[in-house]
Amino acid sequence: MKRYSITHSTHYQYSGFVELGLHYMLLRPREDHELRIESFSLNITPDYNLLWHRDVENNSVAEVSFKQNTAKLTVESEVIIQQFNESPLDFLVADYAVYYPFKYRQGDQVLLQPYMRLTQPEDKNIIQQWLASIWQADEKIQTYTLLKRLAESIHNQFTYRIREEAGVQSPSFTLTHKTGSCRDFAALFIEAARFLGLACRFVSGYLYAPALADMAGATHAWAEVYLPGAGWKGFDPTVGCIVGADHIAVAVARLPESVPPVQGCYTGNQSSVMDVGVWVKLIES
Repeated sequence: MKRYSITHSTHYQYSGFVELGLHYMLLRPREDHELRIESFSLNITPDYNLLWHRDVENNSVAEVSFKQNTAKLTVESEVIIQQFNESPLDFLVADYAVYYPFKYRQGDQVLLQPYMRLTQPEDKNIIQQWLASIWQADEKIQTYTLLKRLAESIHNQFTYRIREEAGVQSPSFTLTHKTGSCRDFAALFIEAARFLGLACRFVSGYLYAPALADMAGATHAWAEVYLPGAGWKGFDPTVGCIVGADHIAVAVARLPESVPPVQGCYTGNQSSVMDVGVWVKLIES
């Protein structure tokens, strides 16, 4: 078991006083049999009212309304987690899904269909051409091996860059320009997996990177594929590997743009500047 401390700070500075609308915050990690939250705190200014709920994806959502106008908004979460996913390859795939291609059983297809639907079908041809360089239909291959190869191909063929602008690149843009951020690589992986007939979803969270542990970082993004018998398994095309103990999931969604950490609006003609810092540190036992 590993223990991590995560600090996530978001600061908005407005050019004058504004009226803040309702804000939604996805900052609490997803607890399951591999991850436990030891402590969690959420500090927000100005004064606010807070309600928690679970959305349709079972993400933990903080719904925040504000009591006064303000010229700045600060949101800081601090969490300590226990991570047990130290052997990410310790799983068994159902016999019928060990080798690709396979079909999900009918009962599962009803639930998985939204995660199998292409989000940008206009990119279908360029994705098909790219996949042909990774795997040929006459090659017998294990499903896990194909997914690992897909993640490694994105990691090896594309150049990572930090993108400050909002939004996610289309798969065709990423394939054409050979560059992108972690969310762009995750979006490409998802669309390629769905093209192959696999259920896949977007994950937003944190990554422990020892070289950056003492520096302000950012959130991270990867993909999860549903493997019968094993469940949702994470693959990180930015790193080129299966997801393990250093990945801390916060929110999942069918669409990448659905799970920003902080989302809201304000009323007024003022401009705003945002500053974000993320620190993920391993707690030595």
